[in-house]
Amino acid sequence: MTVCRVWCIVDRKSVASPYTGLQTPATNLRALSVAELEAFVKDLGEPAFRGRQLYRWLWARGAASFDAMTDLPKAFRERLSEVATLGLPRLSLLQQATDGTLKALLTLDSGRSIETVLIPDFEPSGDDDLEPQARRLTVCVSSQVGCAMGCDFCATGTMGFRQNLDAGEIAGQVLMMEQIAQERFGRGVSNVVFMGMGEPLLNYDAVQKAIGTLTHKDGLGLGAKRITVSTVGLARRIRDLADAGVRHGLAVSLHAPFDAKRSAIMPVNRREATDLAALRDAIRYFARTTGQRVTYEYCMFKGFNDSEADARELAKIAAVAPSKVNLIMYNPVEGLPYQPTDEATLHRFIRILVDKGVIVTVRRSRGQEIDAACGQLAVAQG
Repeated sequence: MTVCRVWCIVDRKSVASPYTGLQTPATNLRALSVAELEAFVKDLGEPAFRGRQLYRWLWARGAASFDAMTDLPKAFRERLSEVATLGLPRLSLLQQATDGTLKALLTLDSGRSIETVLIPDFEPSGDDDLEPQARRLTVCVSSQVGCAMGCDFCATGTMGFRQNLDAGEIAGQVLMMEQIAQERFGRGVSNVVFMGMGEPLLNYDAVQKAIGTLTHKDGLGLGAKRITVSTVGLARRIRDLADAGVRHGLAVSLHAPFDAKRSAIMPVNRREATDLAALRDAIRYFARTTGQRVTYEYCMFKGFNDSEADARELAKIAAVAPSKVNLIMYNPVEGLPYQPTDEATLHRFIRILVDKGVIVTVRRSRGQEIDAACGQLAVAQG
C-alpha cells in the first residue's frame, strides 16, 4: 500500500487518510521542489522521473489541469487528481495604470489577499504610429500577508503580520504574471523583485525555495542575477545569505542614514542586532563573501531625510562596500504623513552623492492611480 505524504501548506481539497479514514488535505504540488516531487510520486508507486515531468508541467509549461499533462499515464493523472492539486492564488482584481503598470490582487486558499505588480519598462519606438515595446518586465512579488516590521511610511505595515506564503504561492505569483505579460505585452517576465508585501528574510526558507523554482531550468528559467531580494536589514539573515552563496541580488531598505532618524520610521533599527552598525558589518560581510554589489533603497521624504547632511552620511554608508543607491520618489499613502521630496531638493541630494563617488539611480512612482505602492490595494480591500 502506498501513502501520500503531505509535505507543505496545501489547498482546500481533502482526501481520506489510509490509516484513519479521516479527511487529509490534498497536497499542493506547486509548493514542492523537484526532490520533493520525486519522493511524492515514489510514494504513489511511480518512478522518480515522473516527479521531474510533473515539475516541468507545473512551471515551464504552466499546466492548469492534470489532463493537460499528456505525457503522463492516464491512470497516474487520475490518481493525482484524487490526492493532489495544482493550486495557484486566485486572481480577484487586476488594474492597469496609464503608464502600463499592472497590479493584481490575489486571494490565497486561506482567504487572505496579497498583491503582485507587473512593471513594464518601455522602449520608445521612434514612430508615433507604433506602440512602444516593453524591453523589460519586472514582477514585484509578496512573501507574506501583511508585515511585522511596522515601518512608519508603509501601507503594508499598517496591516500587521498575518501569514507567511509558501514557496508555491510565491513563485506562483510570477507564473501568473508571466501569463498576463505574454497576453498584454507579447513577451515574458525578465526580472523579479521581492519588494511586495512582507519582509522576505522573515520567510527565509520559503523565499529561497521559491527562488530555486524561478531559476530552475525546468522551472521558470530566470537568471539569478535578474532576481533581487529586498530586506529592511536583518543583519543575521544577510550573513546567512552570504554563507549560502546566493547569486541573486540584495537590496537593503535604508531610508535614513542616522540611527535616530531611521529608528523613528523603522522599528527594526531600535535593536542593537539590527541597527546601522550591525547592518554595515553584515553588508560588508555579504559583499566580501559573495563578491556582489549591494543596492541601498532610499525613499525620499520631504523635510525628513533629504538634507545635505543626510546625503553626506548616506555617501559614507555607501562606501562601506561596493554598492549603488536607488533613490525612490515616495508614493504617498492615504493617512500617513509623508510626502515626496521636491525636484530641486532631489537634484541637490543627487549632486552630493555623485560628487562623493556614489552610483545613483532614481526610481519614480509607478501606478499611483491604481494604489501601486506596496500594500495599498490590499488595505483598501480590507
